[in-house]
Amino acid sequence: MDRTAQLTARRADRDIAYDPPPAADSPHAGAARVLEENWTGTSTVPSRGLYPHQWSWDSAFIAIGLRHVSPLRAQTELETLLDAQWGDGRVPHIVFNPSVPLDAYFPSPDFWRSSTAGRAAGAPRTVQTSGIVQPPVHALAAWLVHRADPGLSRARGFLTRVYPRLAAWHRYLLHRRDLGGAGLASVVHPWEQGMDNSPCWDAPLRRVPPAPTRSFRRADLDHGAADDRPTDLDYGRYVRLATDYRDGEYADGQGLFAVEDPAFNALLIASEHALAGIARELGATGTARHARAERLTAALIDRMWDPASGMFLCHDVRAGGLIPERGVSGLIPLLLPTLPRDIAATLVGTAHGPHFGLGRTTRLAPSYDLLGEAFDPHRYWRGPAWFNTGWLLERGLRTHGERDRAEALREAMLDLAVASDFAEYVDPYTGKACGTTRFSWTAALTLDLLHDFEELMDSKGGNRG
Repeated sequence: MDRTAQLTARRADRDIAYDPPPAADSPHAGAARVLEENWTGTSTVPSRGLYPHQWSWDSAFIAIGLRHVSPLRAQTELETLLDAQWGDGRVPHIVFNPSVPLDAYFPSPDFWRSSTAGRAAGAPRTVQTSGIVQPPVHALAAWLVHRADPGLSRARGFLTRVYPRLAAWHRYLLHRRDLGGAGLASVVHPWEQGMDNSPCWDAPLRRVPPAPTRSFRRADLDHGAADDRPTDLDYGRYVRLATDYRDGEYADGQGLFAVEDPAFNALLIASEHALAGIARELGATGTARHARAERLTAALIDRMWDPASGMFLCHDVRAGGLIPERGVSGLIPLLLPTLPRDIAATLVGTAHGPHFGLGRTTRLAPSYDLLGEAFDPHRYWRGPAWFNTGWLLERGLRTHGERDRAEALREAMLDLAVASDFAEYVDPYTGKACGTTRFSWTAALTLDLLHDFEELMDSKGGNRG
């Protein structure tokens, strides 16, 4: 019996499960119900209303949680996403469900025109996707999913099938997206970094003339309050960047926006370590991938570490130099197991200091500097706290031996996830739900936090905690 069915139905006399079944009204069961509600049969939508398709990094986080209730569904989640991979290796940030009306989400498939505008880049012909990408959490997710049930994974040939695709995805990022020449991946649109509306993008976006408001209709405002969402001016710039990228046939390196982001690259490094683990499982050594991860870590420090800020900052490739805004992205490299101890200690201090207030004035780290001029506790990525960044920070704290702080963050995340009905994001001070509720990655990561901590990477360097 599928584990999710056990959680969402009455208990049988004798359970066969991966973990002891919880009570029907437990957080575990509630989170599993959210994932069941949002399951389409082959993948999981972030939410039925606001996000009715498959999103790339959402699916990676969802798979990490699903592995605890149905490893088969977790594997299927990642396989479905990778089936939409382009010939050049990119994993698109949206895979569109053809049964969803075009006006349910913007930009819709007829905007991206992937099968035509993306033909030169190898876009699939049988499925419609966007043309941009999202953070590369996928190899990390695949490795954790495999470890949840190695027998099932081996029997299905899961790693054998996904490894070449994940390797091609990393090659694309490390070669086609090395726009700054330092070996790091650049994002060419704020949506690619995942923290779409961060003030970290304000300066580079000023170079972008907005598309006329009359040229698009924002479906997001049908489901969320305007005060919580990006402004029309910012949205117009997002549309302009996406339009130019599409009209350039999704060729990289030509646009007005190119930024090296610390979280994006930290997740690439973490996934390189995970790919090394997958390679070992498949009979190779993984040594080259570990070495690459170490080179990328050194480049990340050299390129984006700012001692004066006590954290990593985004690097504007087009203008040159660091962007002087403190976003939660700059704390995410704490995830890396071989980060120098002094840098790790400084990041811990910054996370718990006045700019983010973790454990002091906030229960979850805000997405942007509490003391920044652009801080807004409710507006999308300009202050609210998100559960996926909290999950990454919790793992980072444990990785560097900060068990008490990690446990406090874990407890806060579990409390707020349940109290907010698994909200998309919350006010960092009050925990009030923002965005949509019954959000899939919040539910999935709640499931993961309810389980004993596992090392993110069974790799060289290991867990320092």
